[in-house]
Amino acid sequence: MLAISFSDDQAEAYDRVAEQLRGMGVDLANGSHSAPVEGKSSVLAVVGKAGSGKTMLLASLTKALTEAGLEVVSGDWEGRKRKERRTLAILAPTNKAASVLRLRGVPATTIHRILYSPLYDPQYERIAEWLAGNGKRPEVEGLSETALDRAKAFYEQVASIPGALAAAGLRGSDFIKGWKRRDEPLDVGFVDEASMLDERQFDDLREIFPTLVLFGDPAQLAPVGQSGKMVFETLGEARTLSLSRIHRQAEDNPILDLAHALADPDLSFEQFEAMVERAARRDDRVQVAQRVDAGLMARSPALVWRNQTRIRLITAFRAAHGAPETELLPGEPLICDGIELPLKHRKKRIDLEARGLIKGAQVIYLGPGNREGFAKLHVVGAEDPQVSAASIIKIEKPGEEEPFIPSAARMGAAFLHGSAVTIHKAQGSQWEVVQVFAPDLWAAAQAGRTEAGVPLWKRLAYVAITRAEKRLIWVVRNRLALPQRPLSVEDLPRTAPRLKLQAEE
Repeated sequence: MLAISFSDDQAEAYDRVAEQLRGMGVDLANGSHSAPVEGKSSVLAVVGKAGSGKTMLLASLTKALTEAGLEVVSGDWEGRKRKERRTLAILAPTNKAASVLRLRGVPATTIHRILYSPLYDPQYERIAEWLAGNGKRPEVEGLSETALDRAKAFYEQVASIPGALAAAGLRGSDFIKGWKRRDEPLDVGFVDEASMLDERQFDDLREIFPTLVLFGDPAQLAPVGQSGKMVFETLGEARTLSLSRIHRQAEDNPILDLAHALADPDLSFEQFEAMVERAARRDDRVQVAQRVDAGLMARSPALVWRNQTRIRLITAFRAAHGAPETELLPGEPLICDGIELPLKHRKKRIDLEARGLIKGAQVIYLGPGNREGFAKLHVVGAEDPQVSAASIIKIEKPGEEEPFIPSAARMGAAFLHGSAVTIHKAQGSQWEVVQVFAPDLWAAAQAGRTEAGVPLWKRLAYVAITRAEKRLIWVVRNRLALPQRPLSVEDLPRTAPRLKLQAEE
């Protein structure tokens, strides 16, 4: 395993966070902790642009806290409350954002799973306590000794209760009897993609976590309705730790080079597009395309600014794949647009959201459900991705105010088509290959709009570009290339991959 090499600004941020934690009874230097400190609270923000090492720092702090004896609260299981028990929760606003962290070995969950606590069957509690080393080996009706051995062997490799249950042929959700709003506070909370937090979420998190550390990118787009300000910008300089150096893992990356070039206040859209073309001639990780690729849109949405562009591209995508007007094809992508349920069905709403069907979640349509109005869905990034849910699926069309609805329950989870999404909704997500619809960014530049003193087109371009993990496709014409193969669901995993926490070079 390679040792972690911090930059000066990372080392300073690590020491500042460690100092705050020491004041709250957690000593990272000695790998120890004492009982929680009553009546104290602290909030810090770690901010930096893409490639500055925020995730490496978050992972390192997570590893140090677990080595100091803090238990990770994942939303899947919380052990019995003890006076000396200290906990850590790593949170993200969406399942997709949490899954990006999990793929890097950080045991993240969604903010929603922490705001609401599941009520488990006693059998689940016995299994979970035993796996965590706090109880004796359980006897569970219908679960063989061999299945328990498989669960234990899995947990010893990867400390995941849902993963261990899956190894035994079970799901944690099978044991959930209900949900309750969290009343009691937790302990230490790390929040990634904090630029997506609105003020209400921030207030809720501060109520729950006496020690809160936000990780965010100040160059991204603020939540709609917050005048271009992120919540961490209200903390002041004394509680904000800035990472500026671009690390070795991000060096010589033409995608990040383009993103950071947008910080130049004198850079025009035309100059930037010329930079993209030059980068494409030097490195195949950047491409300039004359057409949007309909095949890629099935798993990696085209990113646009204007809603009318999004609807036109969705219509073209469905036509290119030969999708019938009155139904969906298995493999079509969707975006959750929220839960449409009356207040009296609060428990059902919480159940759907707990399965990952929260606003902005990316979903793949698998086929009709067994009951009228239900759909079988794959929730991208969820640890247990397969779900059947009462669904209201809306297909918007150019020039028509009312969407066409090929599938509708009386109430349930609402979905829009996901082959193209606005750049605002793409925040927190990443894909290996990203297509950016450049004519929309040109339109934003022509409009002359700004957000928090920065031209809007630059913020849009920055967010869109940094969604790409391996390849950026800059589409310069309003055209669509036909797909090379039909839609399919064969590429979808039945469970999310899990990795151990690893040191980075």
